[in-house]
Amino acid sequence: SLWKKYIRDDVTAAPGPIYEDLFRRYSEPHRRYHTPRHIDRCLEQLDLARNLMNDPDAVEMALWFHDVIYDPGENDNELKSAEWFTSIARHSLEPAFARKVHDLILVTMHRTPPNGPDERYLVDVDLSSFGLPWDEFKRDSRSVREEFDFLSDEEFYPGQIRFLKSLLRRKTLYST
Repeated sequence: SLWKKYIRDDVTAAPGPIYEDLFRRYSEPHRRYHTPRHIDRCLEQLDLARNLMNDPDAVEMALWFHDVIYDPGENDNELKSAEWFTSIARHSLEPAFARKVHDLILVTMHRTPPNGPDERYLVDVDLSSFGLPWDEFKRDSRSVREEFDFLSDEEFYPGQIRFLKSLLRRKTLYST
């Protein structure tokens, strides 16, 4: 497994409980879009470009963890996800690899354009649902809306529009 590949020599703990915790978190009842299905799609897209990245393993690990903490309406989910990853990785994984993954997770905040091939592919993979066929895109959009069912349309849509406009201010939506 990917976790075992970067585990420190002095660590003997198996990654099974970490995977089980990830799956449990991505399966939380309030999630409709940020689910195991989102991770599966991301990993499928990653596989299409793996050979174009400098460190595809770090990108993959970042994808696994980038939405592990997800509280709709909060603006620091990625930061909390990166911190959660670091809290479990610091006792198991090689420090340089763990730091790289932590930093990549933060890139999925989408606050600035990505730099370097690993960041670019990570962001493009995370945003790949924008390129889905129309029916699938609409289904995903409804799923995102369902995650924010506690907000009225008047509260929800302005935030979505701000996010989309921030992406449109980039030179291109996708970087690769």
